[in-house]
Amino acid sequence: MEIPIIDFNQPVDIIGKQIHSACITHGFFYIKNHQVSIELQLQLEQVASSFFRLPLKEKMNISMNKGGKAWRGYFPLKGELTSGIPDLKEGLYFGEEIQPHHNDWHEPMHGNNLYPSTLDNAKEIIEEYMTQMTLLGHKIMRGIAVSLGLDKDYFYSSISKNPLQLFRIFHYPPQDKLEHSIWGVGEHTDYGLITILKQDNVGGLQIKTNHDWIDAPPIENTFICNIGDMLDKMTNGYYVSTPHRVLNTSNKDRYSYPFFFDPNFHATIQPLELSINENQKTNSINRWDAEDLSLFEGTYKEYILKKIGKVFPNL
Repeated sequence: MEIPIIDFNQPVDIIGKQIHSACITHGFFYIKNHQVSIELQLQLEQVASSFFRLPLKEKMNISMNKGGKAWRGYFPLKGELTSGIPDLKEGLYFGEEIQPHHNDWHEPMHGNNLYPSTLDNAKEIIEEYMTQMTLLGHKIMRGIAVSLGLDKDYFYSSISKNPLQLFRIFHYPPQDKLEHSIWGVGEHTDYGLITILKQDNVGGLQIKTNHDWIDAPPIENTFICNIGDMLDKMTNGYYVSTPHRVLNTSNKDRYSYPFFFDPNFHATIQPLELSINENQKTNSINRWDAEDLSLFEGTYKEYILKKIGKVFPNL
């Protein structure tokens, strides 16, 4: 049940075949030869470790309640909920920067980021990382399109030319034995198309298969990618958004860097016309929230706003 590693330094048709195999068995796969700068990743790690070492009072200077509708900034330990239960993590929320003249300026989850004034170059490093991850996201979606027998630019031309870009930096403190029953992040699925996760070397990520939970350990200079609810919806459950969770039992600080590559905020989500037999749906897993994605109709905006209201109910 090992999670496959896909070399992205291959032709897209080969990548597509390997993504297809991964998505009907795990819903997760590692990516190597992704072309995202190692130097940039190291700079990002330095920003993260420097920020989370700051006193709480200083971190709260950019708290999410100051980000308003843009849904950006810092939340403290146990400040985010999964299925109504506080997660044992703290984090930073970022998104694409837009200006007041932009059509979406007044929309929720749009606006400007909050950056700590004490960390030099944090803005430049995070924006460059998001740029590189967006380019990688488009490349992955080309492979996913091919994996489904579609034109490689299908998603780009339909719902992801201007994706909703959401970037998070999470810090999971060491857990003592009394806290080992508290999840860093409880069981959940992601909302959009794909998530591209940079892990540190600590570990703790687990994914749910048909048989059991398995570890998704860090592998040097790879990202791990998983499919989200909207890809599940669009493929009529052929590609299932796989539940996952985090438990940090390492006695070390754990950092993770998920980048969510989502449909355009206003995109209408519709099922694809795929030539797939019902008995080919091999990765059916009971959802953590008991929701039937086939019943959802509407735009991605409608779906994600319903979801995030439960994550930070105080906002």
